[in-house]
Amino acid sequence: MAGHSQFKNIMHRKGAQDKKRAKVFTKIIRELTTAARTGLPDPAANPRLRAAVTAAKVANMPKDTVDRAIKRGAGGEDGDNYEEVRYEGYGPGGVAVIVEALTDNRNRTASDVRAAFAKSGGNLGETNSVSFMFDRRGQVTYPVDVADSETMFEAALEAGAEDVESGEEEHVVICAPDDLNAVRDALEQRFGPSAAARFAWLPKVSAPIEGDAAQALFKLLDALEDNDDVQTVYANFEVSDAEMARLSA
Repeated sequence: MAGHSQFKNIMHRKGAQDKKRAKVFTKIIRELTTAARTGLPDPAANPRLRAAVTAAKVANMPKDTVDRAIKRGAGGEDGDNYEEVRYEGYGPGGVAVIVEALTDNRNRTASDVRAAFAKSGGNLGETNSVSFMFDRRGQVTYPVDVADSETMFEAALEAGAEDVESGEEEHVVICAPDDLNAVRDALEQRFGPSAAARFAWLPKVSAPIEGDAAQALFKLLDALEDNDDVQTVYANFEVSDAEMARLSA
């Protein structure tokens, strides 16, 4: 298994995705607020907000909670001004890690992220210290039962996508960042609302990892994901099915 998807998806596959609902809601609320603040408060006219609303629906967030977060962002209320920050570094086994955060206290978040890296034996680097090993791409996700892999692949190519990765649970359509909205809109006309539409960091090469290094890496990723300020985590690791089974035992 390669670590090219969002960490929450990685953790789902390794059977350790039991995150508190409140933490999930906190992250989505921050994204809703920021999206509404930086663009129009109408999801139909604001692609980022539309994606955040979709994430809220997938998480079964109450509609009034979604509406309040959007209103706070659109109204520019004090205390809801989150800054987007990206951290990069190396985890155990030399695995490259990218952390994207929304924070109202940059110093606090930087300190927390640095401590997580140090505790795992990793090192937090400068901006762009590892991002050159990743490609920035758009991703549109659908449940696997929406269509078979061949149908999804053909539809994605017609929509202007570059590739499709079909697994046991979902289809992940990959496209150029500038094409994300057009690809999503074309696919939604055919298959209905997507489960997610986002920008992602996809590794150009993967770093094989096992044993104590793999265990330490997953502890690092888990600690980062558990931080309320952290929105997404990407890593370029690759681990065998046998090793994943051992770690999940």
